[in-house]
Amino acid sequence: MLATQIAQWMAERVKAAGARGIVVGLSGGVDSAVVAVLAQRAVGENVLGVLMPCHSQPVDGEYARLLADAFHIETITVDLGPAYDALIAALPPGSELAQANLKPRLRMATLYFLSNARNYLVAGTGNKSELMVGYFTKWGDGGCDLLPLGGLYKTHVWDLACELGIPDEIISRPPTAGLWPGQTDEGEMGITYAELDATLAAIERGDTSSCDPATLSKVQAMVERSAHKRALPPIFIPAQL
Repeated sequence: MLATQIAQWMAERVKAAGARGIVVGLSGGVDSAVVAVLAQRAVGENVLGVLMPCHSQPVDGEYARLLADAFHIETITVDLGPAYDALIAALPPGSELAQANLKPRLRMATLYFLSNARNYLVAGTGNKSELMVGYFTKWGDGGCDLLPLGGLYKTHVWDLACELGIPDEIISRPPTAGLWPGQTDEGEMGITYAELDATLAAIERGDTSSCDPATLSKVQAMVERSAHKRALPPIFIPAQL
């Protein structure tokens, strides 16, 4: 079973790092729900689910608590609203995107503070679809120690969520990063996950003959533009010192 394979892999990563458990941010979405349940299978009660509202919609916390209660996962809530406001006030004016991306970067810092305090690893919640097109914030939700869903397309994550018994309300919820009211993943990307996954799979197979040309061009451009997000920072190597 795929869930068992991923949980075993997570347990091995924790053991190899000499860590004690796993921290995961609970957003109320299906990806974080699946990661949290897999983490529980991997390390038992040594899982901490972290709710990090930052002027978020109340429903995000409701779904996160629904998941935690259903699977008896320990949680902590850290309200990042005041810290976000203080940092925005201290910074020069920036674009809406720059301000929105500050939220996942504050969440990353929070998760690592808690992971350091407990000697846990931070489990990222990004899936293969998001990683391939760069639909994540660099050094924000992209900052983590392991990516359990990094090899699964979004459509596969939904299937896995059903197998794990994730509450239907969470599975059927429109995917959103919660960056601003009404924001959805598919609306922001301008493509459905079904279309995205089918196109990405075709690109990986090396046979895009069945793809819609406009969709293929869009996805290829997304992959190319986001290449820097999937790589470590380049290092200049001097010829001699």
